[in-house]
Amino acid sequence: MKRQVEYFEKPGPQNTHACMDILYRLIHDEGYKDVVVASTSGETGIMAAKILQEEDANLVVVAHSVGFLGPNQDQFSDDAFEEITRLGGRVYKGTILTHSIETALAKEFSGVYPTLLVANTLRRLGQGMKVCCEIVMEAADAGLIAEGKEVVAVAGTAKGADTVAIIKSAASKRFLELYVSQIVAKPG
Repeated sequence: MKRQVEYFEKPGPQNTHACMDILYRLIHDEGYKDVVVASTSGETGIMAAKILQEEDANLVVVAHSVGFLGPNQDQFSDDAFEEITRLGGRVYKGTILTHSIETALAKEFSGVYPTLLVANTLRRLGQGMKVCCEIVMEAADAGLIAEGKEVVAVAGTAKGADTVAIIKSAASKRFLELYVSQIVAKPG
């Protein structure tokens, strides 16, 4: 198999439209069925839902958990939630697997913890690649995608999308079975 990989000059939201074009081709032309997209505010999730509304695809948009920025703060807009759902997608708001309790402990006690090591190791391939791995596990943990399937994952660095990967899904409990089978686009 040959695949051309798109390397973006720099990370960031300016790559979102190119990632959405790649996503559409993977679903429409190559027949992938499961898609997991990271979206903090809902903007990127809406873009994916609009692109895939006529396709036979299982779209899961993964957002930050409520309280990520502070007590009771929800970064995901209610309007985005409604629009994504109306277009046939599903939204999951959950704890980032490599963030949360261990981050709090590391900050308080200056220790090094396994999930922080995993997160920083995955970041060597780019922030978007780390997020792609996390959101696939989160969606599998929530039962929104089946384990062991080839899933298109789309994520980015801070805002928008700049990374697309094909990942064999696994729940976080089976993290070592998660497999990045193809990197389709990422910042160079």
